[in-house]
Amino acid sequence: MQPTRILQGMRYRKMPLTTKDMNKGFYKGNRTGNVGRHTKYGGFTVEWAKVRTYVCPSLEGFTLTPFVNTEKKPVWGAFKGDTKGPRNPETYLARWKSENGFD
Repeated sequence: MQPTRILQGMRYRKMPLTTKDMNKGFYKGNRTGNVGRHTKYGGFTVEWAKVRTYVCPSLEGFTLTPFVNTEKKPVWGAFKGDTKGPRNPETYLARWKSENGFD
């Protein structure tokens, strides 16, 4: 025994629509909004009255700091001052000796 087709379709109707659910011409978009119009020659004209602009408030007297540790350890793989970088055999041997106790 199975539920009727109407009851089977109710669960499907609560799901969001996709372009595969509708006929041709359905465009869902991606919530970016409209900032211009298409020309009859295939171009796009930006209407600057529709473009969003964000204004940053004044940061004078701002006391919060970014979440960065000031005592950050150096990153492995950074070869400062070495032109060959990781391909330098002297650097490789020095690191191998320090890691394996042959200093």
